Amino acid sequence: MSALLQATGLVKHFPAGKPGLFERAPQVVRAVDGVDLSVAPGETLALVGESGCGKSTTGRLILRLIEPDAGTILFQGRDLRREPPARLRELRRDMQIIFQDPFGSLDPRMTVGRIVAEPLVVHGVGTTAERARRVAQLLERVGLAPAHAARHPHEFSGGQRQRIGIARALALDPKLIVCDEPVSALDVSIQAQVLNLMLDLQRERGLGYIFISHNLAVVRYMANRIAVMYLGKIVEEAARDDLFAAPQHPYTKALLSAVPEPGSARAKQRIVLTGDVPSAIDPPSGCRFRTRCPHATETCARLEPALTPVADGRNVACHLVTPPGHA
Repeated sequence: MSALLQATGLVKHFPAGKPGLFERAPQVVRAVDGVDLSVAPGETLALVGESGCGKSTTGRLILRLIEPDAGTILFQGRDLRREPPARLRELRRDMQIIFQDPFGSLDPRMTVGRIVAEPLVVHGVGTTAERARRVAQLLERVGLAPAHAARHPHEFSGGQRQRIGIARALALDPKLIVCDEPVSALDVSIQAQVLNLMLDLQRERGLGYIFISHNLAVVRYMANRIAVMYLGKIVEEAARDDLFAAPQHPYTKALLSAVPEPGSARAKQRIVLTGDVPSAIDPPSGCRFRTRCPHATETCARLEPALTPVADGRNVACHLVTPPGHA
């Protein structure tokens, strides 16, 4: 299946203050440092990793809510970085985002009806009456009542607010939605309801999701493929079942070792990483994970491993994982 989205070589560095007395150039935070990813129609690609690894920044780069410093972003075959503003505005109708915070992402001064209708207004879609009908349909589809359109966000629970955010994201019938930790702020009892709603909508509409999360149990439930990020780079990418059954990168192994498996007769050995996550201002030479990796060698300090195919559908960036034909 052809890719709905194909991003290559995404880079984003943020300034970290003025240079010091003996520094020639200002320091930068290497938030995203050469990320490749793709999403097919109807597929969910999960981005996972520790806080600060660049997951959310990657999602915003893809939507051009933040401008990349380098890289290409092909959406339905069109290069988003080369499109003129008018054409980019049209393409934005097909790309939406669900934010992490269901409390801060909704304007408290606006009614729910205005919030959900706002994308339609911005893009000049429909008459006032047509927008009202569309809002009522969307609210019903996400499990709310059309009468809720007259209320304000403070009158709803966190789960209901996230449903409003989902309705807003669906208003323009997008093809791709970036889901930035969409259930992390919700009670566990509500998370399953929202996740099931998202899966139902995906099946109905053929939506592609980029699902950003640090919760691997949620990722296992939602994703088709998983990309593991560490300090601005993808270190492993594989189909969900393959990744959970046999992780290859030492960092992936450590992450998965922390996921409990209720009902499993086999005790899981927890891999505890030593040391802190290095600074994205001055990442380690070579492999960025080497300072916490129990298997690091001198080669890991000298050479940065490339994300390399090691099996059908699996890519790993590790000198200790041997590609086919190099054993």
